[in-house]
Amino acid sequence: MNPSKNFKKFAVGITFSVALALSACSNANNGENGEQPDPIVSEAPSEAEQTSPSQDVDPSAEPSETPNGTGEQNGGSHTPSDDEEAAVTIGSLVQLAKKGKVPNCQYAAHTDLFDDIEKKWGKPDSNNAAGKGLYAEYKDKGITFGYNKGMVVFDVRSYASELRTIALKDIEKALGKADEQTKNGSDDIYAYEVNKQYQLKFVVSEKTGKVDHISVFSPQDAKNNMAG
Repeated sequence: MNPSKNFKKFAVGITFSVALALSACSNANNGENGEQPDPIVSEAPSEAEQTSPSQDVDPSAEPSETPNGTGEQNGGSHTPSDDEEAAVTIGSLVQLAKKGKVPNCQYAAHTDLFDDIEKKWGKPDSNNAAGKGLYAEYKDKGITFGYNKGMVVFDVRSYASELRTIALKDIEKALGKADEQTKNGSDDIYAYEVNKQYQLKFVVSEKTGKVDHISVFSPQDAKNNMAG
């Protein structure tokens, strides 16, 4: 709750509103030649929408005349607050974490092998032993993979800059108190169980009070599965 794809709710609302408006105009122009309406419209246009484009328009109906002065009709999209944006972002992170993934990365913890990733992405910038396994860092992608000696990925970390606007208060407002809280040097780690397989960890910098990176972690794979 695609990276990158990458993630905004208000952008979707605005795009949908514009699409509806363009569709209404297209229906008016094509009403005489029997063309079908744009498939994005889920119901037939009203009689008002089928009015000829040359018909005079009441200036009072123009968006610029709305009381809030934003050009939006009543009930239309609005500019979300920082809290709303953070909630949408955190929600999308949770949904990806349930699949073992982070934004802008097609590889998942538990299901992917690092040697397959290396064939696609090439040699990592660094590959060092740390904690319960080996960690391969791809700096230009902002992604680090933790994997065991059997090559199974157990940890996928994202250092995307967009995450660094999220504060602890945003996380706790969206998800409540963490299931587990630990510390690593000057960083505080807040872990949430998103399902039986994965944890979503927010690593919050003590210096900034904001997220430094996130981790999608599969505890059962954080071991050497090649051991006898």
